[in-house]
Amino acid sequence: MPDALRRIIHLDMDAFYASVEQRDDPSLRGKPVAVGGSPTSRGVVAASSYEARKFGVRSAMPMARALRLCPELLIVRPDFTRYRAASQSVMAILRSCTPLVEPLSLDEAYLDVTQNLWGEALASVVARTLKNKIHEATGLTASAGVAPNKFLAKIASGWRKPDGLTVIAPERVESFLQELPVEALWGVGPVTAKKLRALGIQRLVDVRDFDEISLQQTVGSLAAWLKRLSHGDDPREVKPDRPWKSISAETTYAIDLGNLDQMKLELAALAKKVANSLHKKNLLARTLTIKVRYGDFTTVTRSHSAEPTRAADAVAARAAALLDRTDAARRPVRLLGVGAHGLEEAESSSPQQLLLE
Repeated sequence: MPDALRRIIHLDMDAFYASVEQRDDPSLRGKPVAVGGSPTSRGVVAASSYEARKFGVRSAMPMARALRLCPELLIVRPDFTRYRAASQSVMAILRSCTPLVEPLSLDEAYLDVTQNLWGEALASVVARTLKNKIHEATGLTASAGVAPNKFLAKIASGWRKPDGLTVIAPERVESFLQELPVEALWGVGPVTAKKLRALGIQRLVDVRDFDEISLQQTVGSLAAWLKRLSHGDDPREVKPDRPWKSISAETTYAIDLGNLDQMKLELAALAKKVANSLHKKNLLARTLTIKVRYGDFTTVTRSHSAEPTRAADAVAARAAALLDRTDAARRPVRLLGVGAHGLEEAESSSPQQLLLE
């Protein structure tokens, strides 16, 4: 279907984790809140309220730095049980409108409402109705972007946060693109943006006329994709059953680990989390990866492929064997992670798999 005929919504919950905390604890409302770990134990910010963002507090920031930026910051430990419950309510509302819902995380999703269960022709009306239903059901606000494709809808949803609604009609696409900096291009992070700006590419539309060979030398295979996006062209469809590519779990420790046996116990606990996730999603993993970050912040990974499994003991054993292939016995470790890759659907009735579990 041509882009001009598609009606795509990107819906993004506003400061989701922090908003759930403020909703459930009235004493937090209107105050700077950060969800995450302790500032004294290398905790990081998982989410921040809009009051905290005014001080520069952002996700993935060390909590100690966040506290320096905002001494009045209220720190709350994350409660993913409540976040998942709120997310399930939101996703149920989205699916009441269309089966074409592609969740990206607990707090955001794409919807294709070109044809929808409500029989509503105007995507702007659909988006506004979804926002109202979400607020009525959860007490939370969401921002939505409406556009002919995913790329534009995603940008639009962040245009007027919080509680925003931005519609980019087909006839407005070009004028909208003209306003955007090069960082708005999908796949362009701070490092790539710096390289592009060094070439004189300041705005998104500057990519259009730039020599493609020179662009390839800077961004590699991304060049053709960026050229396409610079014209507002994104053919990606909303895929409701997007397959899982990997499942992982990791922990940063308050005090560096120096004992190999202790590290293997920690890996076993992480392996159990990964195995439980595989089981819930009815998946098997062929490849297992561990991540080890030493005390000096050097990070290494090790991986191994074998018969697909989701058995916690098997995942833990393979993780322990991979740890022996690192310098962990001789160097302090601050972070450990376990990842499952090469995922495939399990046959629930397989006797052999039942024995493994």
